Amino acid sequence: MFLKTLTQTSTADFSSLIEQLRESLHTADAVVIGAGAGLSAAAGLTYSGERFTRHFSDFQSHYGIQDMYSGGFYPFDTLEEYWAWWSRQILINRYEKAPKPVYEELLQLISGRDYFVLTTNVDHQFQMAGFDKKRLFYTQGDYGLWQCSAPCHQATYDNEEMVRRMAAEQKEMRIPSALVPRCPKCGRPMTMNLRVDNTFVQDRDWYAAAGRYEDFLRRHRGLRVLFLELGVGGNTPVIIKYPFWRMTLQNQNAVYACINQGDAYVPKELLSRSICIDGDIGAVLDRLLAGKSSR
Repeated sequence: MFLKTLTQTSTADFSSLIEQLRESLHTADAVVIGAGAGLSAAAGLTYSGERFTRHFSDFQSHYGIQDMYSGGFYPFDTLEEYWAWWSRQILINRYEKAPKPVYEELLQLISGRDYFVLTTNVDHQFQMAGFDKKRLFYTQGDYGLWQCSAPCHQATYDNEEMVRRMAAEQKEMRIPSALVPRCPKCGRPMTMNLRVDNTFVQDRDWYAAAGRYEDFLRRHRGLRVLFLELGVGGNTPVIIKYPFWRMTLQNQNAVYACINQGDAYVPKELLSRSICIDGDIGAVLDRLLAGKSSR
């Protein structure tokens, strides 16, 4: 439906775009938030640079790993090394709150509005900030869940207690062998519940969240819906970006908004009902909140 060659980035005045988005938030019957990795990056959950070195300097020196993303695909020789890496990554990106209050500010911005969140993020920051769990759909998994690596069954398992033990008891980039998690049904090693291949487990909770999202869209079809896309890149546009464009095009009362530093664009077909802001998400939310408090 949409061709990349037919897209444009808005060149409107920044203050004017902020005001347009503020008005769209104010008049919307519902807000559908689509959140990508850029939102967590704006909140300080960066996967490279100083934060990576602070937590993984030993892995960087020993294995040559340069960032957390590539480290997740490193072919460690043993499960003890694999889980030493992953327990640290899970701990700092799933069980610790983001350094900056971007998620809390987003919740404050939509306070009192009917909303739903579709996200490819797996760091649980929405719930930690106070978003309603029943209004969240994590399509790509959750750092806080494990699954059988086969998988021999379609279930996931909370990992917080074991992750904290792994992080606390590891030495020289290895966890004790007794802590290596194994499937309670078949005995195979457990793995992360992340969508990296066709072994990804979509458990009962995943399908329940998907159903609630579809029901939300159905109940608001044809109404004044703001599709608010935050920090969504080009890796998986079929999950958030393209569906948001399609639903906005199909609903003449809908508005599409995109906040993404260096990557804010929209198809020509939607220029009249779109707001593209090329800027830091946190800074934009601050501006929007300042205007909200003055209303």
